Amino acid sequence: MVKRPSNDLALCGECHQEIAANYRKSLHYTTIGQRNRVIKRMSKEEAKIFDEKVFEKSCRSCHASCGDCHVKSPAIAGVSLGLINKHKFVRRDEGKTCAFCHGGRVYPEYTGEYGGNADVHYQKGMMCMDCHTMDELHGDGKAYQLKEEVRDRPRCTDCHEPGREVKLTARVGHLKHAQNASCYACHSAGEYRQCFNCHGGHSEAKPGFYIGTSPRNRREITTLRIIPTVRDTFKPYGIRQANFDALPNYWDAPIHNIRKRTERTRNCDTCHEDRKGFLTMETLLKDSSRVNLELIKKPKPIPVSP
Repeated sequence: MVKRPSNDLALCGECHQEIAANYRKSLHYTTIGQRNRVIKRMSKEEAKIFDEKVFEKSCRSCHASCGDCHVKSPAIAGVSLGLINKHKFVRRDEGKTCAFCHGGRVYPEYTGEYGGNADVHYQKGMMCMDCHTMDELHGDGKAYQLKEEVRDRPRCTDCHEPGREVKLTARVGHLKHAQNASCYACHSAGEYRQCFNCHGGHSEAKPGFYIGTSPRNRREITTLRIIPTVRDTFKPYGIRQANFDALPNYWDAPIHNIRKRTERTRNCDTCHEDRKGFLTMETLLKDSSRVNLELIKKPKPIPVSP
């Protein structure tokens, strides 16, 4: 008898051959993106220790099998909520499948359960897979190393085509910021969940809102998530992160609490004069990576006509 048959890609692949073959290489299954996101902080010797003692025994233990999405909830921090729908396979149920793993920050922001405004797409009845396609979740057969490499990731402009705005002010605003601001930078509704102070795997979560230079596109300002890796995060494993300052403690992030109108779309001064929500020297994480300084952005005041 097979204890958890839906955890076995080979068994699922007997009927769903292409899906299982693609999924074996997908980021959801390999979780290699988590490893590659942090490994640059480490020396070769430290990376070897990380792979053996941290990645395989911690990160990889939380990867998603077929059964983790279609039969039962995955065990998060040792806790499993059991079967999704008794003993039946479930094709899709984002409220249970996606939210089990992405319920720490993304899903509660999207539904408004975190305390802020619900995402406007959620209010219109859209769920995760209305934007994130099956191919994106199962993989397309390529072994990507980071999610940013995935082709056909959802983009706001897939549905909201520039140039088709009803209001002239919106059209002008989009033209002005098309090359230097992400959609989230203006349309994120407000504070979203940020995690701080990660020492030995423990972190405090509380609301926050940060805008700064994207670490992946230095010409763009966008919303930033705190990556709470600090210098002694992996100290219990003998990893001191020899190259800690090679990576920032903030990554550009598509925040899932989008609203059509925010205080930044209503008033240019919110960014250009008040610089509200922008990352500053005062709000940087203490003792964080020195490369964080490069993410601080000071918008220029809007010129006044004589």
